[in-house]
Amino acid sequence: MFTLLAVLHVLGLTVLLFGATMLVPLMVAWVGSDAALLAYDESILITMASGFVVWWGTRRYKRELQPRDGFLLVSLTWTTLPAFATLPLLFYFQQNGTPLSFTDAYFETVSGLTTSGATVLTGLEHLPASINVWRHFLVWLGGMGILVLAVAILPLLGVGGSQIYKAETPGPMKESKLTPRIAETAKGLYAVYFAITLACITAFKLAGMNWLDAVCHAFSTMGLGGFSTYDASFGAFAAHPAVDWVAVAFMLLASINFSMHFLAWRRKSLNPYWACPEARFVLLALVGSALFISIYLYQRGVYGDFGDALRYGVFNTVSIASTTGFANTDYEQWPIFVPVLMIFLSCFATSSGSTGGGIKMIRALVLLQQAGRELSRALHPKQINPVRLGRVAIDNKVVFAIMAFMLMYGMTIIIATFLLLLSGLDEKSAFTAVMACINNMGPGLGQVGPASNYQSLSDFQTWVCTLTMLLGRLELFTLLVLFTPAFWRK
Repeated sequence: MFTLLAVLHVLGLTVLLFGATMLVPLMVAWVGSDAALLAYDESILITMASGFVVWWGTRRYKRELQPRDGFLLVSLTWTTLPAFATLPLLFYFQQNGTPLSFTDAYFETVSGLTTSGATVLTGLEHLPASINVWRHFLVWLGGMGILVLAVAILPLLGVGGSQIYKAETPGPMKESKLTPRIAETAKGLYAVYFAITLACITAFKLAGMNWLDAVCHAFSTMGLGGFSTYDASFGAFAAHPAVDWVAVAFMLLASINFSMHFLAWRRKSLNPYWACPEARFVLLALVGSALFISIYLYQRGVYGDFGDALRYGVFNTVSIASTTGFANTDYEQWPIFVPVLMIFLSCFATSSGSTGGGIKMIRALVLLQQAGRELSRALHPKQINPVRLGRVAIDNKVVFAIMAFMLMYGMTIIIATFLLLLSGLDEKSAFTAVMACINNMGPGLGQVGPASNYQSLSDFQTWVCTLTMLLGRLELFTLLVLFTPAFWRK
């Protein structure tokens, strides 16, 4: 009980601060006098009052949190904040005479904070500017939150991917712990994240977007979240090819471990990127697959002009593989090989410490080396052949943790897919919806394809996808460990 109260104390403060973030869309609504202006007063009051009550009521139990507490805090934070984030949506749609169910609103805000980009809303271009800003700002906050989670919390929790991240990262972040050093690390990452976001906003504006679209799409791009201010996503900017190429450049940047950006900025050198094996393979996977798919589309006659094949092939491949989820065309109409390949790439084509989803490239590299080691061991049983990333040897316990993670990842996909099939969803839509949600990618195929969204799903199907998004963003163990008896034993 005391552990729960100590965690609730921190959670209350988190909710209180989260309420303050609603001042951003409130200012947008006030400046633009848009139709959602009245939706924020009650939202901010309810959120901040709830956070204050919990924080003040548990102040006697304030103490330093232990690693076990981290699991509970992270899980409660990522399930509670979306509930409060629904308030502006619920109030606006209620006032507008078109009520939005809590199920759909919670799905939308979970999608934003987990940087998934799946949506149940239509008529996005007709929404008040402040509502669109709030949706996209959630993506940006979620991206920033994941960096803090990866650097500050997960290394203490023993999750395989974060342990590798800790071992591989050079400099001050190698010994990342919940200490003042973490605060300095977080400030550095925030500064880099904010600076690149400003550059992205400016680039989008110069490429042809208005300021609202530039800000919203920069938030989505840096969070690799995929929300858009238009139902057609980037298809709305068909007359501005430069917009697509700006998005590609910044999606590539956001797919790389942000600690590499931090070190490159601090050292005024590009060497940290080259020295990181994960970054090299991420760029190779994204750029190489994008060029391959572009050539394939041209040779298959999907586009008669190679320039068009390159534009649409590169944009959509990088978008889906990086788990962003933007689309500038209905790629489901391409030969089925292409969208399936892009979904497969979304499983691993981003770095740990980035804002992307999936299992991360670093786990894939370790698993490939482990497979090679087992093949070699079959021929030479006594051979000592450690798994390495660059010059760093990976401890066997980390390798085992990754293998356990992959088992849980596969089981989650299977169980969630069968649940959607049981509910009546067709095979293609069910499987790709689960893949899109667990990889925090957004669009799938079929009923949830790039030309549609998740609005047609039943409440049960929507909750399955919502839980899958949370599991994917929290990398499974963080949430699933709460359901084990051992967690609750003293």
